[in-house]
Amino acid sequence: MKIRGAGLRIGKLPTGEKNCITDVAGVRVGHVTLDYPLDASGNEYACTGVTAILPHNGNLFREKVTASCHVLNGFGKTTGLVQINELGVLESPILLTNTFAVPAVTQGTLQYMLEDNPEIGETTGTINVVVGECNDSYLNSIRLFPVKPEHAVEAIRKATAEPAREGAVGAGKGMVCFGYKGGIGTSSRKFEEYTIGCLVLSNFGKKEEFQWARYFGEGEALSEPADGSIIIVLATDAPLSDRQLKRVAKRCGIGLGRTGSHFSHGSGDIVIAFSTAHKILHFSEGPLEMHTQLREDHSIMNQLFMGAAEAAEEAILNSLSQAETTKGRNGRVVNQLYFKKE
Repeated sequence: MKIRGAGLRIGKLPTGEKNCITDVAGVRVGHVTLDYPLDASGNEYACTGVTAILPHNGNLFREKVTASCHVLNGFGKTTGLVQINELGVLESPILLTNTFAVPAVTQGTLQYMLEDNPEIGETTGTINVVVGECNDSYLNSIRLFPVKPEHAVEAIRKATAEPAREGAVGAGKGMVCFGYKGGIGTSSRKFEEYTIGCLVLSNFGKKEEFQWARYFGEGEALSEPADGSIIIVLATDAPLSDRQLKRVAKRCGIGLGRTGSHFSHGSGDIVIAFSTAHKILHFSEGPLEMHTQLREDHSIMNQLFMGAAEAAEEAILNSLSQAETTKGRNGRVVNQLYFKKE
C-alpha cells in the first residue's frame, strides 16, 4: 500500500494524477528484475536489476534535454555526471543498477544508443551515458555480475508512461532502507501549469534514524546495515536552465533529510534533474539557440523548491511501503515495513 492509501499526506502541494514521475508528460520508466539462484546450493543469488528513466519518447541523442545534477555526498560510482554539469544537457536514458553493474549497464545503454544513432562516433561526436548505482551486496551476489548489458537494453525497451512499479523491482530488488526493504519509489507534485516528478532508488539509513517510524508497525530490521546510498531522479516540464535545475535539485536533500538521512560518510546521495520543456537539437546549422525560462524571482520557483522536497520525501516513503519481504544470497532476508493498524 502506498502511503496515501494509509491516509498519510506529505506536504501541501497536490500530486499528479498518477503520483509518479511519469506524470511529467513524455517521461517513461522501465524495469528488469533479476530474482533467481546462481548455484545449486542457492547460496549465491541474483537479487538485483536495472531501472531505466527516459525523458521523452523521441531520439534522446538528437533531441537532448536540459539537465543538471547535485551531489549531496559523493561516495558513489556513477557515469556521465561530469559532462552533465559541464554542458547542462542529457542525451541518454538514465539507468539505475547495483554498484558492480555500472560497466555492464553503461555498455548496454551505449549499444542501444549506437544502434539508433549510427552517426555517433562516426560522423559526429561520442555520447554521454548516465548510470547511477547503489550497493545491494547484502542480498545480491554482486561479485558474480548477474546484470548483463542486455538487461539495460531490455529495461529501456520496456519503459512506459504507465504508473511505475515500486519497491523491490528493477534496480531496487536488492536494496535496503532504514534496515527494511527499500528500492524504487516515486511521487509527483502539480502547481500552476507545471508538474515535477521524482523517482528514487533508496538504500540508506538505520532503523533508529527513521523519522516516520511512528506510523509503521514494529518489524525485525537489520541491526547493522551499511551506510548505503540513494539516487534521486527529478523531472519537470517547467522551463528551467541547467543552473535553475541545480537549484531545484538541491531541495531534494530537504526531503531526504526529513526521512532521517544525514548523508552519512559511506553514502552516495546524488540527484539527477532534467526539464522536458526544451529540446536541444544535436544537429543545427544556426549559431544561436532561443529558450524561454522562468524568472528567478517568480513565485513558481518557490513552488518548484517545495515540490522537489515533498516529492523526494514521499518517493522514499513509497519505496518502503511498496517493497515486499525479500530473500537473497546465503539465505538472508530483509523484511518489509508494515503500516500500523488503526
